[in-house]
Amino acid sequence: MLAGLQNIDFEFGARTILRDASWHIQPGERIGLIGYNGTGKSTLLKLLVGEYQPSKGTVERSRGTTIGYLHQDLLSFDTNESIAAVALGAFARVLELEKLIETLGQELEKTGDEKVLHQYSDCLQEMDALDGYSIHHRTEEVLQGLGFSNEDLQRPYKEFSGGWRMRVLLAKMILQQPDLLLLDEPTNHLDLPSIEWLEKYLLHYKGSVVMVSHDKYFLNRMVNKIVELYQQELHSYSGNYDFYEKEKAVRMELQQKAFENQQDYIRQQERIVERFRAKASKAAMAQSIIKKLDKLERIDAAELIRPNIKINFRVDKTPGKVLAELKGIKKSFGKNCILKNGVAEIERGDKIALIGANGKGKSTLLRIIAGTEPFDGGVRKWGHNVSESFYAQHQLESLRLDHTILGEMKECGSQLNDLELRGLLGCFLFSGDDADKKISVLSGGEKARVALAKVIVSKANFLLLDEPTNHLDLHSCELLIEALNNYQGTLMLVSHDRHFIAKTANKIWEIVDQEIKEFKGGYEEWVAWKERMARQKTITSLSPTPATAMAAVAQKPTSVPATSPTPTASTGAVDKEKKKETQRLQKRFEQVERSLAEWQEKKQQLETQLGDPGIYASKELFLKTETAFTQATQQLELLNKEYEELFEKLMTAS
Repeated sequence: MLAGLQNIDFEFGARTILRDASWHIQPGERIGLIGYNGTGKSTLLKLLVGEYQPSKGTVERSRGTTIGYLHQDLLSFDTNESIAAVALGAFARVLELEKLIETLGQELEKTGDEKVLHQYSDCLQEMDALDGYSIHHRTEEVLQGLGFSNEDLQRPYKEFSGGWRMRVLLAKMILQQPDLLLLDEPTNHLDLPSIEWLEKYLLHYKGSVVMVSHDKYFLNRMVNKIVELYQQELHSYSGNYDFYEKEKAVRMELQQKAFENQQDYIRQQERIVERFRAKASKAAMAQSIIKKLDKLERIDAAELIRPNIKINFRVDKTPGKVLAELKGIKKSFGKNCILKNGVAEIERGDKIALIGANGKGKSTLLRIIAGTEPFDGGVRKWGHNVSESFYAQHQLESLRLDHTILGEMKECGSQLNDLELRGLLGCFLFSGDDADKKISVLSGGEKARVALAKVIVSKANFLLLDEPTNHLDLHSCELLIEALNNYQGTLMLVSHDRHFIAKTANKIWEIVDQEIKEFKGGYEEWVAWKERMARQKTITSLSPTPATAMAAVAQKPTSVPATSPTPTASTGAVDKEKKKETQRLQKRFEQVERSLAEWQEKKQQLETQLGDPGIYASKELFLKTETAFTQATQQLELLNKEYEELFEKLMTAS
């Protein structure tokens, strides 16, 4: 066991977070920690690292166990150092050795002292044992995997926004390679390519990982165990999130049956007591049954107790057919060109997801459409009768901390009275006196709910949502998905949550080569289309196709001299050898052609296997399949190279 909790009780004032909870984290486990907003998931992580102390029970850690903890509070860290230097802080001992080796080397050159030589040799050995010579390469690799360019690496840490700072700190933590990684919403500040990189990295991570996340795709691919914090208790499930959902339904069903059986038994025993209580000869038996029923440990009914946000987006007025039109939009930040010819149209009923890597301009484009971001050229034309409402991360930061929740809602200009606003806030789990809480004391999830309530009260017919699922738990995400599917207006969103996109969008927009590319279909259709395009590109790159190659050889024009020389014995021998060589090349060319087709088919089969989420439930099967896929890719590269060389030789020989 690396770490764990043993019979823990923990309270915040009068509010109980954990009651007699036990949890043991074993080596090699990848655990998804889930629970509704406000149940105490982040608190649980803080108990594990010792930031909080339980009122009862013990927090256990194995001797020598190292723990890395990524949490949102780390954003308060600031420095003038470059991001590469911050990430290299993971190798404190190696950096210390580098300086020591340099100092000892200089001293050795001057004195030649044998004692210094031994110390110098010991430092070199320790450096080698720590793999210290590769730290700069490894740091660059991890930072680049998380979305930083080569030019970014030497930029000061303080120049970056909160999301990018969190990536640097995640890189540092990954490079430290602790025995146990605790990650609190690690995907909140990552784009899709970075999430995919992190998934691949963590799948090969040798330590144990505990992650809090609302991203179903991420949990399904990453974890082999789910621990749910529910009703002050911890419940373990040995599988990914899909397994948890099925297993929980089974457990609830079994609990309900056990409850019903127990209730039948209790009613039966109570009837016996009622029947024989008045009879003197049976009174002792009746008293015995009563005592037995009093001691009976009652099974609760399998009622799922969860906070249900009542999200109901209302539309006040119907807009025209086209809500917004972009013509030749240009936008740059200095030398960084985001859009050079942005052309697009948003029609009534569209539910568009803007996707792609960070830095491509998704949020910028959303702000341009919303009218909050100036652009350098082109036209943004607003449609008839459009009323928009914009939800973005900066709105959480712009909430007035000195306001109460009710006071913040009054600022919306909704014309609703206090009673109506309190009713709406009740739908967002702010009931009674909660509406009078200050914004400053709210958690991230609670602030997100306030910002969402402000969007809903607007009755807009065009919603623009920038990362709306950040800070929401899995259940709240599902409720938001349901509400957006019932929403009668038009929607445009930016999100890294693949499950959320797949369930809400009917169109995909991507910024490619500074232009807006539209795909008319959902996220899963878009992914399948991208895979088909990638396969076609790979097949096309096997240049040229066998049929084209042979046609090219056959049709190559030959120059005929005006006076043909008379063949001699020597030229005949040369022609014979040349013919043999051409036949040999032709035979090998056909063999390589067949091998290419076989390996291409094998690679496609492996791609399909890697695309199946079920494969990630078994680490061994995933690693075996990924290794085979890498081998197939390498083999195809070698065969392609040989294929092209043979083709060139055949062209020359003909």
